[in-house]
Amino acid sequence: MKNSYHSLAFPIHKISLPEKFNRVILGLGSHSKNTLCLAKGRFAYLSEPLSDLGVLRDLLCFEKRVFAMRKIKPKIIAFDLHPGYQSTKFARKIQAEGYRMVPVQHHHAHIASCMADNGLKNQKVIGVAFDGTGLGVDNQLWGGDFLLCDYRSFSRKAHLKEIALVGGERAILEPGRLALSWLSSIYKENLPDLKIAFIKYAKNKKWRVLERMRSLNINSPLSSSMGRLFDAAASLILAKYKAGIEAELAIKLEQAAKRCKLPLKAYKFNIYEERGAYLIDPAPLFKGLVRDLQDKVTRESMAYKFHLTVAKIILEACRILRKEHRIKKVVLSGGVFQNNLLLSLCSGLLYKEGFQVLSHKKLSPNDSGISLGQVMIANYRV
Repeated sequence: MKNSYHSLAFPIHKISLPEKFNRVILGLGSHSKNTLCLAKGRFAYLSEPLSDLGVLRDLLCFEKRVFAMRKIKPKIIAFDLHPGYQSTKFARKIQAEGYRMVPVQHHHAHIASCMADNGLKNQKVIGVAFDGTGLGVDNQLWGGDFLLCDYRSFSRKAHLKEIALVGGERAILEPGRLALSWLSSIYKENLPDLKIAFIKYAKNKKWRVLERMRSLNINSPLSSSMGRLFDAAASLILAKYKAGIEAELAIKLEQAAKRCKLPLKAYKFNIYEERGAYLIDPAPLFKGLVRDLQDKVTRESMAYKFHLTVAKIILEACRILRKEHRIKKVVLSGGVFQNNLLLSLCSGLLYKEGFQVLSHKKLSPNDSGISLGQVMIANYRV
C-alpha cells in the first residue's frame, strides 16, 4: 500500500491526519482549483490543483488522476453537493461500481479542511466560510456563512443576506450588476436620483431592464456569497463595472485599502434573527458607501472601511454564537480569506475578544483544500 501512493504518475502532497483512518477514502474535490485527496492511516495525499474542470484539458487530467487513485482501492468516495460540478457528475457516473458514496456540503468541507490543516481532532467549532459560491443544503447559493460544526455534522447559524445575481454567472464578470442589485434593493425607485457616478453606468446599462429581471426573478438566482459582496463594494468604490477574471476587483480593493494610513471607523451593518438563524444585512454599509461617494472620500479610505466592516461582522457574529453555544474556537476558511488584510483585521479583533483563531497553515483557504475536508467528513459519516 505504501508503495502504491508513490507510484502515482502526478505530484502529490503528503499531509499528516489528526486521527487514524481505518479505510481508504477518496475525495473528488471541487470544480475550480480541483484537487483529489486519498486518505488512509495517518496520512492524506493531495494532488496539485487543476484550475477549472469546465476546461476539457483539466477535466481529462482529473479523470486520469481519479483512475490512478482508484487502483489503490478506496472503499468510500466523497464529493460536492453541487450537481453541476464535473467532479460531482463523475461521482454519479461511478456510483454503481460498489463504492460508498458520501455527498458533502461545500462550506462544511472548507471548515473541515482547515481543522485538519491545524491538526484538530473532532470537536465543535465556529466555522466562518467565506467564498464566491457553493451549493447549500437548501439548494441555494451560499458563501457568507457561520457554521457550528465538527467533522461529522454542521448547522448554519448565521449568514449574509441574499442578493440577486442578475444574469446569473454573468454577474461575476460584471460586478456592476451586483452593486446595482444592492442599491436597487435599498433605494428602489429613488435609485436614479442618487448623485454618484455609478448611476450613469446604471442608466447606460439599461437599469430598468436589469431591475425588471431582478424583480421578476429572471435568471437572477439569490446568493449569500461574501465574495460577491466584495465584488459589489469594489465596483462602487473603484468605479469599475467589469472584471477580466473572477475576484479581480476584490483584489484591487484590497490593494487600495492597504494604501490607507488613517485610523478609520467601520460602516454600520445589521444583524437580526430570522427563521432560526441570524441574518447579516449590509444595507447600512451600502448607504455609508453612497454617502462617502457623495462626499468625495478617497477610494483608499472607503476600501479600508469596507474591510474593517467585514472584520467586525465576523467578530459580532462570533460573539453571538459564543454566547449561545459556549464555543470560542473560530475556524476561518474559503477563498475570501486569501485576502490578507481581512484575515489580519478579523484575527486581531477575535484575539482581543478572547477567541482562539485557526486559519490555514499548509493549504490555501481556497477550493484546493475542499478534497481534504471531504475525506475528513466522510470518515466520520460512514
